[in-house]
Amino acid sequence: MMQIPPVQIVPRLSARDIGMKDMDNIPALMAEIGQRARAASQQLASASAARKHAALIAAAEAVWAARSEILQANAKDLEFGRDKGLSAAMMDRLMLDELRIQGIVDGLRAVAEQADPVGEVLAEWDMPSGLHIRRVRTPLGVIGVIYESRPNVTADAGALCLKSGNAVILRGGSESYHSSAAIHACLVQGLRAAGLPEDAVQLVPTRDRAAVSALLTMTDTVDVIVPRGGKGLVGLVQREARVPVFAHLEGIVHIYLDKDADPQKAIDVVLNAKTRRTGICGAAECLLVHQDIAESLGRDVVAALLAAGVEVRAEGTLAVDGTVPAAAEDWGREYLDAIIAAKPVADIDAAIGHIRKFGSSHTDCIITETPAAAERFFQQLDSAILMHNASTQFADGGEFGMGAEIGIATGKMHARGPVGAAQLTSFKYLVQGDGAVRG
Repeated sequence: MMQIPPVQIVPRLSARDIGMKDMDNIPALMAEIGQRARAASQQLASASAARKHAALIAAAEAVWAARSEILQANAKDLEFGRDKGLSAAMMDRLMLDELRIQGIVDGLRAVAEQADPVGEVLAEWDMPSGLHIRRVRTPLGVIGVIYESRPNVTADAGALCLKSGNAVILRGGSESYHSSAAIHACLVQGLRAAGLPEDAVQLVPTRDRAAVSALLTMTDTVDVIVPRGGKGLVGLVQREARVPVFAHLEGIVHIYLDKDADPQKAIDVVLNAKTRRTGICGAAECLLVHQDIAESLGRDVVAALLAAGVEVRAEGTLAVDGTVPAAAEDWGREYLDAIIAAKPVADIDAAIGHIRKFGSSHTDCIITETPAAAERFFQQLDSAILMHNASTQFADGGEFGMGAEIGIATGKMHARGPVGAAQLTSFKYLVQGDGAVRG
């Protein structure tokens, strides 16, 4: 096993690195970070798969070795979150324990073991002119990742960008400042151990929001921005960014119980989708029930949700004792809490219409035993992820075999759904001839 020296838990660029003067000059600070990232990206683009693998394995070992220090840093963030009045769901997103740190380690190792996407030949063909053409994957360059609360994103984003040959500038939420710095220090240690440029993974060393505004306009050094957070953050990024954005909108996740839904599957899937972790973007936020089963299975599912401590905001025949009357603003809302909206619908087409109107193109699910109904649901909706008889909590890059994800992209760019290492690449054409000239 690789020998890992003690982890020094400080951001890569500290006040000592850049001078207190520059800490007060956010544009200068961010410009310096961007220039370092650009230089690192040029080295990383041609780094061998073996060296990137070694960096990720070393980072994973460093995270585990530093778990006590990471938990101490996380305790500071939890105290900050309590003082800030974060909701229970947001505190859950922020909290780390040894099991979640093990998950970070496993994620780093899983990304390390994936096939390296850089240089993969996507297609190749010969032309009558004598040209042989290949389309191959190539890194995007420098990626800026702006995220809230969840400190594990520091590891996921850093690992995926490294694997795909990209340098990354990480700007975590103010709530996870100390935890992110602790995890980032382990990533830097992995880069150092593998002989890769330490500036390949940088963490913005300030809570000042001016750093976000600066990052969004760094067109000379940043190639793409990935926001990962709530509607407010994503909206800010989309309004202010001058750099291309992989949009990650809120998860207004719907589950539709078709008239031919299996009762046990319906209860199991809905409960897991809502209650496993209420504060993640794959948590179910709206339950739609075919009117033919609303007073039977629909009410049973509502009762199970209530028994699990979920507040159900219901209308129509689903509004039973214990529920709260649904208001107009409950449709198209991401609660990120133990709350769900519920309503009966006339049929599958009504469910599809409701999702089109109120959904966010993130993840939507149908529970049915009729293949034709599932196929109609899949064909008529254009969400990034569509599911049949499966919990929406599976809307996760790790569960898709990507090892980790940098977010769930809901736009129509080339990266859609879970954004893993392969989605963080573009492509270029390699054209070979033997003295070919064009007539």
